[in-house]
Amino acid sequence: MANTIMNAKDAVSASLAECLITIGDSRYNFMQAINLEAKVEKTKSEVPILGRTGKGNKATGWKGTGSATFHYNTSVFRELLARYKDSGEDIYFDIQITNQDPTSGVGSQVIILKDCNVDGGILAKFDADAEYLDEEMDFTFEDWEMPAKFTNLEGMEI
Repeated sequence: MANTIMNAKDAVSASLAECLITIGDSRYNFMQAINLEAKVEKTKSEVPILGRTGKGNKATGWKGTGSATFHYNTSVFRELLARYKDSGEDIYFDIQITNQDPTSGVGSQVIILKDCNVDGGILAKFDADAEYLDEEMDFTFEDWEMPAKFTNLEGMEI
């Protein structure tokens, strides 16, 4: 069997992405996003097994969490926090992330995080010594979809 390796061009560029946020009937192109990471953590229960000295592990569910950093130049999330403060209505929204590097042979991947909910947020900020202002946001999500997925590279499946 030949030694097949990945071509450098097939690494997906970290900055060639798109982040769209849908809140109610409004959709935003969040071009001010610096980074975003969403994770799924499986919850597991330990299962005792007769005849074994160790326990097994069985998946019993999952939890979706994420974090993002944005340039501090939008009030969209502060508006959601103000709405919750004033009315008690908690607002859920969707985030769509598309990774697509035209140089890479893997094509694009689209992930839609459904029913996202911010954990909190920065209300006001300044830093006389900074080059620019940014803000971090932690969130949870209830569901997710993958309407487009990367193509396997040639030589990956053997």
